[in-house]
Amino acid sequence: MHLDAVSDGVQQAVSGAIARYGAIVLLGLSLSCKASPKPQPGGPLAKSRQLVVVRTADWSATQGTLQRFDRARGQDAWHPVSAPIQVTVGNAGLAWGRGMHPEQSGTQKKEGDGKAPAGIFKLPSTFGYAEESPGNLPYTVATAELLCIDDPASVRYNRMVRRSEIQFPDWKSSESMKRDDDQYRLGVLVEHNPEPTRSGAGSCIFLHAWKASGQPTVGCTAMEPASVVTLVRWLDWASEPALVQLPESEYARVREAWKLP
Repeated sequence: MHLDAVSDGVQQAVSGAIARYGAIVLLGLSLSCKASPKPQPGGPLAKSRQLVVVRTADWSATQGTLQRFDRARGQDAWHPVSAPIQVTVGNAGLAWGRGMHPEQSGTQKKEGDGKAPAGIFKLPSTFGYAEESPGNLPYTVATAELLCIDDPASVRYNRMVRRSEIQFPDWKSSESMKRDDDQYRLGVLVEHNPEPTRSGAGSCIFLHAWKASGQPTVGCTAMEPASVVTLVRWLDWASEPALVQLPESEYARVREAWKLP
């Protein structure tokens, strides 16, 4: 998803040290070959010092575990900072997404496929219903007019926009970020399918609270509401946090090359 609509607080968030509360940035949400990938210098996570790892039993599994890791410097070993917790992913499992990782062969995520994206993705910002965030990543208040565009034909595909700021909407499908339930009360943006956005490759991917315990999503990663709060409080903008989400077999295959925990 891309940065599109911007609130009054974004200038402060971008030009200075990100304020702990109130740095409001509209979220920009903005592939498995059998041979092991060639190691990259430092790996795709060379700059990250916080890592959220989601692992599932296989490509079709709808449940998995999430564990948090950190390190002092980019080349240090990862250290666990939490025990694994239960999460759910897409109701059709996982498929390769578009993110920080090298492109992979195999099933690719597509719009409406019910699969959560596999790979490595930045976690750049958060959103929620409250006026202020409990964390220190850039935060967007989800009002009734805040929409995430999931129509591949739209020029604003995989973007969040404020409806009142768009004179001529070109989309036929969108998702309201102010839901009638608590799933989006607090959430984290997963930067899947970033610029240059690929039409139809999937949109509007988040980490958020599940609708019911153990219930899979249509493509996001969900967990207990309290776990979302814990995650948001822990994530640190300066540590360039990232999500690694993979089936166990793929995790083992790319672990050394991608320098995973």
